Amino acid sequence: MSNDNMQDERATILVVDDTPDNLSLMSALLKDTYKVKVANSGDKALKYVQGDNKPDLILLDIMMPGLSGYDVIVELKAKSETRDIPVIFLTAMSAAEDEKKGLEMGAADYITKPISPPIVLARVKTQLENKAAADFLKNKSEYLEAEVTKRTREITEIQNVTILAMASLAETRDSDTGNHIRRTQYYIKLLAQKLKTHDRFWFFLNDQTIDMLFKTAPLHDIGKVGIPDRILMKPGRFTPEEFEIMKSHTTLGRNAIQHAENQLGMEVEFLKLAKEIAYYHQEKWDSSGYPDGIGGDDIPISARLMAVADVYDALISRRVYKEGMPHEKAVSIIIEGKGSHFDPDIVDAFVELAEEFRAIATRFSDSDSDLEAKAKQLAVLQG
Repeated sequence: MSNDNMQDERATILVVDDTPDNLSLMSALLKDTYKVKVANSGDKALKYVQGDNKPDLILLDIMMPGLSGYDVIVELKAKSETRDIPVIFLTAMSAAEDEKKGLEMGAADYITKPISPPIVLARVKTQLENKAAADFLKNKSEYLEAEVTKRTREITEIQNVTILAMASLAETRDSDTGNHIRRTQYYIKLLAQKLKTHDRFWFFLNDQTIDMLFKTAPLHDIGKVGIPDRILMKPGRFTPEEFEIMKSHTTLGRNAIQHAENQLGMEVEFLKLAKEIAYYHQEKWDSSGYPDGIGGDDIPISARLMAVADVYDALISRRVYKEGMPHEKAVSIIIEGKGSHFDPDIVDAFVELAEEFRAIATRFSDSDSDLEAKAKQLAVLQG
């Protein structure tokens, strides 16, 4: 390595003093070990540190015309780009109170004049080593924080892709189009945000939970992958026996998600919500639903929200075998189910949000091409 390169790697020290003799003395003392810059006033010192090549350490006199050393350190500590530069006061003010004040203002050290060269060199070296260690830890911390952010983002994306892949698998064997998945996601999010400050729901509906509800809503019918084609794709009414088989999709969905969680060997919060929605979204407020026939507040909030979202969308949506119901009629049916099929407070929120539900339905409406593609898909599956 050339001497010039070695010179470039040396730490830079800025000496600030209004006395030329003091600047010459400190330059002579430090120049063999460090790169030395000088400023004969506080103003010049502050202009220097505003540049790109900031010093690694500042030796700062206190008593100077214009800006004092105290004024300079206040400015340095007030700005993020200079607050971490260590400052050593180098001053003739030798009283204990002066030293105490200097250290309280943020100085790393305090040296009184007349100086002892070995002491100055030792303290400068110590502060530079401290700064190097602090910089290393800061850089390592920033790197680790960036890695955690990256990994968290990757995990979130994996969650999203996995959920949508599983939901799409169920959708391929159902008469619903993929837009049904999107619509129910936004319906449940809309309801949850409306109710997050409600006396009965605030403890559950925080921002994180609402985000998880949005993500897991597509899994509400995942269990339909286990229903035989002859029943799942039947356009007319089910026989009692067929309906019993159809009802099992709630249990099949919950069990499939539970199996996935078991493979992980740990409980996962978003899978807990997915299991609740898949298993309980067909329960009714008056206990007349399935699979367990529970009612009221025994039904998880996640499933109660999905019940309203899912039924509304089933009513208004066009299918291969039926036309969609007008929005107003669907709203009236939801209202009729208040206190019997649905949680009354969730229905009240739905009524207030009815026009926003309509907007979501319009935004993600099923086109003729969507329905034609679904009809072809079902025809292939039916052989």
